[in-house]
Amino acid sequence: MNHLRNKTNGYREPEKVQKLGLYPYFRVIESDQDTEVIMNGKKVLMFGSNSYLGLTNHPEIKEAAKKAIDKYGTGCAGSRFLNGTLDIHLELEDKLARFVGKEAALVFSTGFQVNIGVIPAVTGRNDYVIIDSLDHASIIEATRLAFGKVYKFKHADPASLELILRRCDLERLKLIVVDGVFSMDGDIAPLPDIIRLAKKYQASVMVDDAHGIGVLGDKGAGTSAHFGVTKDIDLIMGTFSKSLAAVGGFIASDKNTVKYIKHHSRSLIFSASITPASAASVIAALDIIRREPERIEKLWQNTHHAIRRFRDAGFDIGQTATPIIPVYLRDVMKTLQMTRLLLEEGIFVNPVVPPAVSRDAALIRFSLMSTHSFNQIDQAIDKMTGMARKMGMLNK
Repeated sequence: MNHLRNKTNGYREPEKVQKLGLYPYFRVIESDQDTEVIMNGKKVLMFGSNSYLGLTNHPEIKEAAKKAIDKYGTGCAGSRFLNGTLDIHLELEDKLARFVGKEAALVFSTGFQVNIGVIPAVTGRNDYVIIDSLDHASIIEATRLAFGKVYKFKHADPASLELILRRCDLERLKLIVVDGVFSMDGDIAPLPDIIRLAKKYQASVMVDDAHGIGVLGDKGAGTSAHFGVTKDIDLIMGTFSKSLAAVGGFIASDKNTVKYIKHHSRSLIFSASITPASAASVIAALDIIRREPERIEKLWQNTHHAIRRFRDAGFDIGQTATPIIPVYLRDVMKTLQMTRLLLEEGIFVNPVVPPAVSRDAALIRFSLMSTHSFNQIDQAIDKMTGMARKMGMLNK
């Protein structure tokens, strides 16, 4: 008996949803990631992208990537630890460290690899990893690789965090790991409260700022900069696949901590280096962000406009305070139905249903780019409002 085949052959969940015409995943895009994309040869307004600053098709970034390929080739053929460190990696790390206000930075091949490489590397068997209950899946996976004790506190609840910290050995390393901006709900971690508790109980703090970099803080430096607490955060993690228009990730900290991670993180040591094109793309993106602060200003204009429109229409969008707007429908089938109907009307959004959230928290994730126009935003929200009323999801 082949148990693997029995397991995989018996998996029929995607087909069940496909038969209903509601399967919302692996939808094929035939163009670049912009405010409009091409799907099945037709233009579709994109409200499902994490390209918050609209840089993924910027001509300067594309040219930087091409030049890097011409100079270095398409790959590094090894890990950073051995033969895969290029001078362009060091240039990028220096820029990233200065960008987020830390002494040093270290680049990984993906953001996911940062978390699964850093968290197990810095915590030992008798240490503690304390995470927010809504932290990203990569943080959850990292805790499964860590040998220490793992605790979850209630989402964005300092009182719940303190109850856990009280139970921990004061003499052991305690690493509190939180998303800066939560990727589904769009709310911001209460970093000042977390730092106050970290100091009280001699804990360290790591912020996963995948969705905060390029969005929050002075010149897009992230959630720590937004609150003015960068010096109190021990580890700042970020990704390149959102505002920075590439693929990869980084960790930033003091020089000694980065040196330790360099020599202990298995996902760094045993993975191939970030490609030269990606490194060059991020360097160019950082230069553009510094040179064009109006991109972040426009992103926030779009955010305030969309939030106001959704609330005026009567949608439940929770506590979002960022360009990630969760439209809570709290019904799985209606969430999938609206996603399909919107795509038919030329609007791309992402449904979030179990197991990503509980059934009564099913939502449509509506995300904004600085390059969206108010007209595009209004088109999408008007169509969502009309559909929600027909489906009995709005009282207004």
